[in-house]
Amino acid sequence: MKPTRPLFLVGLVLVIALVTWVLVQAVYGALPVLPWTAVPTFLLLALGEAFTAFHTLRRIRRKPGTRPVEPLVVARMAALAKASAHAAAVFAGVFGGFVLALTGSLDMTTPRADFFVSAASGVSALVLVGAALFLEYACRVPHDPEDEARDGGASRA
Repeated sequence: MKPTRPLFLVGLVLVIALVTWVLVQAVYGALPVLPWTAVPTFLLLALGEAFTAFHTLRRIRRKPGTRPVEPLVVARMAALAKASAHAAAVFAGVFGGFVLALTGSLDMTTPRADFFVSAASGVSALVLVGAALFLEYACRVPHDPEDEARDGGASRA
């Protein structure tokens, strides 16, 4: 599995935001009011992933007072991080599309409420992307100085 490329996530957010903007422009009147529950959900997920990343990073780097972590557990956490980053980027794009579509109608009550809910949801989804990228980073195997000394500093390419 290759590391997530942040540029891909940015592109995913932009494309999904554009598609959502077009769809919301066409069907906003038929949509229900946006729920605010996405904000705490994304923030709790981000908190959990950041907490896990912090402790996994310490365990992989064998800091004093930590136990080694099983390789299969690290692989599962890396897969979770990659999936979370992609899903949160899609949600950030959806809520970004809502924000773009609703900026022109902030003088009405319901679109204004949906604007603030979608803006907060989009920001919390981006926080989850950051936590997922941190978890993915924490799951990387650190460089071993003994390997580099044995290979004479040669590249593994």
